[in-house]
Amino acid sequence: QVQLVESGGGLVPAGASLRLSCAASRFSLSNYAMAWFRQAPGKEREFVAGIRWPAGTTRYTDSVEGRFTVSTDNANNTMYLQMNSLKPEDTAVYFCAARAIPVLSTGPEYYPYWGQGTQVTVSL
Repeated sequence: QVQLVESGGGLVPAGASLRLSCAASRFSLSNYAMAWFRQAPGKEREFVAGIRWPAGTTRYTDSVEGRFTVSTDNANNTMYLQMNSLKPEDTAVYFCAARAIPVLSTGPEYYPYWGQGTQVTVSL
């Protein structure tokens, strides 16, 4: 079964940067979609950013457009989320998700594989 292992979360001040990593095993990154979701207390899990291959298309939610960048290192089966200019409203648990279909759906129900989640907290 596919395994996703996340790292890079932490506590940072507003305006800082973080880079999240998601290492995938038992999963080919040649024909797939991978995405980052986040969930804050009392809120629904929401799509943040994703990338699909072989096209290499990316997609972002409006609130992170221009601040976050999603990318992959296909040779190492790793997806990254570079987060710049972090805001307190970015505070959430961030999840890595994957599916073996190259379509970037925004609903979490479309993704059968998930990481454990990593906490990102942005202070004032």
